[in-house]
Amino acid sequence: MAEDRTEMHGEGTLEDAVVKVFRNAKVVKGGRRFSFAALVAVGDRNGTVGIGYGKANEVPPAVEKAIKDAKKNLKKITVVNDSLPHEVHGKCRATDVIMLPAGPGTGVIAGSSARAVLELAGVRNVLTKVYGSRSPKNVVKAVMNGLLKLRNKETVETLRGVQIEA
Repeated sequence: MAEDRTEMHGEGTLEDAVVKVFRNAKVVKGGRRFSFAALVAVGDRNGTVGIGYGKANEVPPAVEKAIKDAKKNLKKITVVNDSLPHEVHGKCRATDVIMLPAGPGTGVIAGSSARAVLELAGVRNVLTKVYGSRSPKNVVKAVMNGLLKLRNKETVETLRGVQIEA
């Protein structure tokens, strides 16, 4: 379901994946009027990822608007050895997502919504579990919330002013 495209952006290439297309029907005198909304993830598979949401009367313009929105919201995340540096919990409304680092060769063990964001962020080995609402909008936002909480060892050492033995 996730459609991938590649585009040059600054120093790297950006890929996008359509997470979900939503259809809305408005009943009018002449029948039903449909409008569409698209949820899209954009990333360079190297630590930069963003999510976007766009609405229009047709699907292609909705996807274009969502991609434009996602590019405005690009964030840099910490990826260590193709996995996460530590366990992290993301939350958005009624959705809780737990993401655990995994060993090499594990792959991305996640549902379709979380998988799109994690793969475009450059995470190749991770275990995830979604609790509560499984709405794609909330899952994607919860995954982003969790990814933005990630810190590597060097960052924590400088913040605390101490040496950490691993």
